[in-house]
Amino acid sequence: MLFAIIMAGGSGTRFWPKSRRNRPKQLLNLHGDSTMLQQTVARIAPLVPAERVFIITGADQAEATREQLPQLPAANVIAEPCPRDTAPCVGLAAEIVAAQDPDGSMIVMPADHVIEPADVFLRTVKAAVAVIDADPSALVTFGIKPTRPETGYGYIQRGELIETRDGVAVNRVVQFREKPDRDTAEQFLASGTFAWNSGIFLWRARTILQEINRHKPLLGAALHRVGEAWGTAAGPDVLAAEFPEMERTPIDKAVMEKAANVKVLEVVYDWNDVGDWRALRALLPADAQGNSVRGDVIAQDTKNSLLISDDGGLIAAIGLDDVVVVQSGKATLVARRDQLDKLKALVESLNDRGYGSYL
Repeated sequence: MLFAIIMAGGSGTRFWPKSRRNRPKQLLNLHGDSTMLQQTVARIAPLVPAERVFIITGADQAEATREQLPQLPAANVIAEPCPRDTAPCVGLAAEIVAAQDPDGSMIVMPADHVIEPADVFLRTVKAAVAVIDADPSALVTFGIKPTRPETGYGYIQRGELIETRDGVAVNRVVQFREKPDRDTAEQFLASGTFAWNSGIFLWRARTILQEINRHKPLLGAALHRVGEAWGTAAGPDVLAAEFPEMERTPIDKAVMEKAANVKVLEVVYDWNDVGDWRALRALLPADAQGNSVRGDVIAQDTKNSLLISDDGGLIAAIGLDDVVVVQSGKATLVARRDQLDKLKALVESLNDRGYGSYL
């Protein structure tokens, strides 16, 4: 059986002030008619029924997550005691899946991506399932064909073509590369052999647990103790005791960079990880001056800007160029677009500055 694991953590910094600690990006309606989390669940629903969809989230967001997804069993929304990156998250989910189906496969997806069209995504997932059914020892990752020398993404270098399934190329992975500088990103793009790492994976639960045990045995042992207690009266206490002591590490570094049998599918759907306000602007319609506007906004002699009034108040902008103005939750962000990389640090400093109520 195929299970869906949706990683839905986050601290709500990249889309502040609209996002907050208990309302991170995936719980917001940023693009489309529903929240990004709801869109992610709906996207996989034709292949995975609600009882086999699990959301791994933070304790601050668990209640809101359940409210947004009433079709899921409440127990399928799992709250991590604390952030520990994606390797413990994936391992915990794999323990749960393996307990329900020792031969179960799991697709792991972030909760905050825009993927269109949905039918092409489903075709890609089916291709990945077929790859795993044919080779249960494989780990499959979904690679995005790069369109620019992006320095904000990790990269995957493709090796030889193994096969093509339903129009989707399956290649051996040569290496994973961290976020590059501009010159290196341009080299990656020019080579034609690199894909963006989308953070979407598909594998047998048993296989990823074996790989974690092989490459991170202490993490694997802790996950096994949690798995053994899962579903018993002792389960919550074991999770609370074990999880904070697990190594904080991403699944890419813990396993994917070291495993021998990793395959990459170069997907053919459109993908956007909506990383910050700049990425959202690219998804929203723009007026003749290049402005993307939501809410009550007057933009005079203003161009190439994102202007959002989320509180019902009026934003009046005069003579601005290439800026972001967002009014939400009694807070207002005003920033040049090229300075948005500093937003996370600013938000993280709010508590020390006496503005913790805005987190």
